[in-house]
Amino acid sequence: MKKSGSDRPHRSRKFIAALFLLVLLSGVFSISTALGASGGEGGSKGWVSTDTFRVINFAVLAIVLVYLLRKPLSQALSSRIKVIKDELEDLEARKDEAEKKLAEYNEKLAQLEKEAETIVEDYIKQGNEAKERILKEAESSAEKLKTQARRNIEHEFELAKLKLQEEIFETSLEKAEEIIKNKFSEDDQDRMVDEYLKKVVA
Repeated sequence: MKKSGSDRPHRSRKFIAALFLLVLLSGVFSISTALGASGGEGGSKGWVSTDTFRVINFAVLAIVLVYLLRKPLSQALSSRIKVIKDELEDLEARKDEAEKKLAEYNEKLAQLEKEAETIVEDYIKQGNEAKERILKEAESSAEKLKTQARRNIEHEFELAKLKLQEEIFETSLEKAEEIIKNKFSEDDQDRMVDEYLKKVVA
């Protein structure tokens, strides 16, 4: 609808321009014909009444055309001015909308930058916390390993001590047996057996 309305003044302007061009060409043709006719007779007669009539006829025709076409011409110019004004207003509205969108995009970009900084800070904070937690867990594991190793060493030491005591005890028994065997004679053994039997019988 808007496009057809804008094409109508355009066609009327073309029609008016063609009509003006036609009138101008006819006037130029009339004047050139008159000058040619007056010059073709030797130039002695000068300006004749036929030339005057043609010039007056052209002037009257031009005045009538200007009077008749004044309103359509004014309407065409007004329409053209209105179309240009509407286009300027449309362009201005588009410009304002584009500026608003640009401002919104800039604001969103600034928010995204802030969010990115916040995310990076959060990741750094989480990384530091994870690092501290891992170090604490490593220290705790090391302490547990040390404690367990100490207990294992103490246990092994106790086992070795018991084994050594057993070996010493066994060696002492063997030596005691040897000493007893060497010092006790058969008479002593018989006497000890007799005393033991007497105790049992008693």
